[in-house]
This record gives sequence, C-alpha cells and structure tokens, in this order.
Amino acid sequence: MQSNDAQNTAINHMEGPMLVLAGPGSGKTTVITRRVKHLVEQGVNPLNILVITFTKAAALEMQERFYRLMDNGTARNVTFGTFHAVFFTILKHAYNLSASNIIKEEERYSIVKAAISRHELDIEDEREFVGNVLGEIGRVKSERIAIENYYSTNCPADAFRSIFEEYTTKLKGSRKIDFEDMLCYTYELLAARKDILAAWQGKFKYILIDEFQDINKIQYDTIRLLAAPENNLFIVGDDDQSIYGFRGSKPDIMLNFGKDYKDAKRVLLDVNYRSEPEIVKAAGDVIRFNNKRYKKEIRTSKSGGGAVVVRQTKDFIDEYAEVCERIKALVNGEKKSYSDIAVLYRTSAGIGSLVRRLMENGIPFQIRDKLPDMFEHWIAKDIFAYIRLALGTANRADFISVCNKPKRYIGRDYLTDEEIDLDKLCTYYEDKQWMVERILKLKSDLKMVAKLNPYAAVNYIRRGIGYDEYITEYAVSHHIQADELFDVLNDIHESAREHNTFVEWDKAVSEYRQRVHEVPDRSVPRVTLTTMHSSKGLEFDTVFIIDANEGVCPHKKAVLDTDIEEERRMFYVAMTRAKSRLYIYSTAEKYNKTLDVSRFLIEAGLYVPEKSKYSAKAPVSGGFAGGQSGYKWNRSGTNYSG
Repeated sequence: MQSNDAQNTAINHMEGPMLVLAGPGSGKTTVITRRVKHLVEQGVNPLNILVITFTKAAALEMQERFYRLMDNGTARNVTFGTFHAVFFTILKHAYNLSASNIIKEEERYSIVKAAISRHELDIEDEREFVGNVLGEIGRVKSERIAIENYYSTNCPADAFRSIFEEYTTKLKGSRKIDFEDMLCYTYELLAARKDILAAWQGKFKYILIDEFQDINKIQYDTIRLLAAPENNLFIVGDDDQSIYGFRGSKPDIMLNFGKDYKDAKRVLLDVNYRSEPEIVKAAGDVIRFNNKRYKKEIRTSKSGGGAVVVRQTKDFIDEYAEVCERIKALVNGEKKSYSDIAVLYRTSAGIGSLVRRLMENGIPFQIRDKLPDMFEHWIAKDIFAYIRLALGTANRADFISVCNKPKRYIGRDYLTDEEIDLDKLCTYYEDKQWMVERILKLKSDLKMVAKLNPYAAVNYIRRGIGYDEYITEYAVSHHIQADELFDVLNDIHESAREHNTFVEWDKAVSEYRQRVHEVPDRSVPRVTLTTMHSSKGLEFDTVFIIDANEGVCPHKKAVLDTDIEEERRMFYVAMTRAKSRLYIYSTAEKYNKTLDVSRFLIEAGLYVPEKSKYSAKAPVSGGFAGGQSGYKWNRSGTNYSG
C-alpha cells in the first residue's frame, strides 16, 4: 500500500520529538512499523529502538508486521513491548527480580479479603467489593496519591487506609510487586539512580509509543526520563479516542505535548481508510462538540455508499427485537457473515435481555468482555431463595439470606434447624405478637408466590413482600445509586416474562448461563457483543450501537464537563468501528421509565426531537468547519447521507 504525504512525513522523521495525530482507520500501525524500518535503513542500530504499546497482543501484532517488512535477522533486535514489560525488564536488571516476584491475582484477592475481614463492613457481594478496593489501591499507587489524603468510595476512610497499609506491607514482606508497583518503582529507580538512568538512555535512543492518548502520568514521567537528553520521542495517538480515564489516562498529557517539547514536530493522519464518508461525517459531527481537543478534519478514501441509520423504539423489547431482525436480514438477504457484525453498548449491565433475544432468534454470538452473570448476583440469589422457600424447600441458608429483606427483625439465634418451620418460629416469638404477625405475613406471602407464574411471582416479591423497599434502603445505607441495583433486579425480572412455570424459567436460566460462560468455537462466524471500551482497535462492516440514551451514554455518573467529554469520545470510538453501515438505537422507555435520547445525537443533528433540552453549539475552535450536519431524523429509519 502506497503511503500518503502525511504518512510519509511521519515515516521519514529522524531526530527529535514528533506528535502524530492519527485519526480512526488512518494507518497508524503502518506508520510506526515503516518508521522503524526507515530508522534501521538510515543506520540506526536496531538495539537502540524501543516500540511501546498498551497490550501484549498489540505489541506482538506490531512486531510481526515489522518482521514482514524486513528481510534480515537484525530486525529482531528492535524491542517491542508493553509499558509493564519494559519497566519490569528495568527492575529485573536492577533488583534481580523474576516472574515469581510478580504477585498473582488470586494472591492479591486473598490479602485484601483477609484485611477486609478485620473490619465490620456490611458486604453483600464479596468478590465485587474486593475488586473495587483493589482498583482503588491501584489508583492510589499509580497516581501517587498520599494515602492520608485519599477517601475511598467503597468503605470508610480509616478502614481503607488500614487495608491499604496491610496490602502494601504484605507485598513488601514477601518481596512481591503488582502491576502498579512496576510503574512506580521504575520511576523512583530512574529518578534516584542517574547511573542506571544513563545506561537505559544509552540503550533506548529512539522511543516510539502507540496509542499515546491512553498514557497515564507515571508512565509519561518515566518515559520522559528515558527519552532525555536527545528526546527522540515519536508518539502516535488520537486525543479524540482517549477513553480510559478510570485507568488514569488523561488526554491533557497528549494535548500538552507541544508545551513539554516546544521543538516537537506535528503531523495529522487525516485520511480514514476504514469507513464510508457518511460514517466519517456523522462521527465528526459528534466529536466536534468537545472543547478540549486538537482541531482536525478527517476525510475518507472511499467514495460513498455507506449508511447511518438512527432509530428510536417504543421500548427496549422492540429495540432488541429490531436489532435481531436487521441482523437476520443482513445475513440472509445480503449474504453478510455474522462475523462482519458487532453490537456495541456502554456497559454490560442489563445486556442479558439482548443475549436472550439473540438466543431466541438463533443468532450465534461471542461476548468479547466477561459479561457479568446477573444470576450470580446476590439479588438473583435472594429472588431464587424466596421462590425455593415458597415451593417448600424451607432450607435454613435460603431463609437466613432473605428473612430480613425487608426488615422483620428475625434473629439468627432461633434458626438452628436445617429445615425452618415457620409455625415453630412463631412459638419462639409468642411473647411478641408483632413478631408473630410478621412471620405469619411472610408465611402468607410465600403461599401467594407459589401460586403465581414466574414473572408475577417476582413482581409480588418486589412489591407485595417489599423487596424493592429493601433495595432502596440498602443503596442509601451503602452510599450507592439505587438505579444500579434496580438495573440488575429489572433484568432478572424481565428474564421470567416468557415462562409459565418455575421449571421452564429454571431451564432457561441454566441455558443462558451455559451460553454466557462457554468458550465459543472460533471457526463458526458469530456476531460480536462488546462494550464501547473494548471495541477500541476493532472494525466491522456493520455496527449496531444500542441504548443511546441519557443516563446510559453519557452515563449517569458522568457529571463534570471532563466526564461528559470522555463519554462523547467513547461514543465517537464506537461510531468509527463501522466500515459500511452504522445503526444507532435508543429507546423511549425501559422498565416503565421514560428515557431521553442521548444528547450526543441531538447536538450533532442526528436526531431532531420536537423540543430538545440540549441546545449546545459546537465550539468555534474544534472539529469540522461549517454549520449543522444536514442529517435529518426520519422515524421510518431511512438511511442518511451527510
């Protein structure tokens, strides 16, 4: 493939810093590998070249592509690796470390779990809680936050600090390091030991970094040390695709590169070789509303013929049904392969309904992310415990799990038998008539649940027994948003809708769980299901973006302007995965709640409501030149052209 002028400028760059702004589908990997080839051909020793990217898979792919470009063995002396791999190599030489010094995930979990047990914390889902605490520990380390200045969102400040101190002490005592330590210790080593720094500066004289928009501060500070004094730092990325703020990546690092390196050259790879013009224009009309970004106009090498379709459905049931119908039409009518199609969503929460719909329609799929199994959630376990009790199991564990959800003030002291007899329990509380009344009410409620079909039974547990009230109280006491818990509960409830008996529902739940956890046969074409985060770097002929609603994308947790801008970048990334066709769906209602169409569609002119509460204007300094996009909303779902 022949390189364009902008690509050639980047490929032929030799000395000093350079920033390469690489739009979606602009051939950035080609630029990096060909630039390395050019350096070698110009006499640079391959041993002095370092190429860094963020995942092992990406590093290996880039390495293989470079090897195919070269026809001699010296090419294999170029170092390709992730930040963690490169930094661990530095630590390994300095401290005589080996892979055995890297702590395993289960060890980390075990240490934090033990530390948590020493505090009286009310926890329903232990695995989720431990995972959240480990995430916070990682953030404190990688962002170098003083522990006394950090306030946990998962547990009281004193408890978190105690857990943090125990975790770090255990690691040091066993001479173990985690992934955050690899970053922090490398920076501390190079900052303190000028002799070691000079040695590595002498080795890596030319540093190339892919996906630079994903870099965090500790990584950047360390790379700046390594690149000095020649500063042959060649960075490639797209600030419009910076979507990993939760990992500490900040677009400001890329936006300020020219301030840190005032002599840095800059080139824009502005040709999208992936997508049709209609998709490129629609995506550009969305991202131009971000203020903090490099101004850029992306064009395409293609001549047109693609489609952007924006649809709002009555509810999520219609939305997922229509997505399935369109997928079947693409495969059966237009002879597309299932592997040409992807369905993208902001978060995995609530996607169980889509998975069930695909299963019902016989559409093969693969889930790229680990889909949370809603039936493993403690809420699902509570619902099933109520149902088993109603059907007569009287199991002690089931009874204990729900007897105070909602509060009935039943003490565990009386629950010593493996089989719980409610009449016997009444005798324990015979001197407390109000307790007897509560137990008799529970007995009556369980009899009612047993008479109902699964959907009505769950509804009765929620409203008649009062489980919804318990969820609301639980959210308040644990300082979390009740909506997150109700998303899980609603999805479980919805899964019961089509079944007449508990046996039928149980069978469907088992089939669902089997499909979610199975390893797909890679030889069979399948529709890809993935979050917007995990879609980055992928491309498909046809992309469906679902649930493009306020509170979903942008997410309800996005409050600050910086959060909204990252959500908009995420939407932009999702849109630019499509080559030929892009379908964007929103729903007017979900679980009896009215939803608004995402502001990203409204402000870009992709959806024109009768009255919009969003009247944002594109910033003068950003994005595409010109006024509104010219896209028109059509309720029949016709195609659009810019």
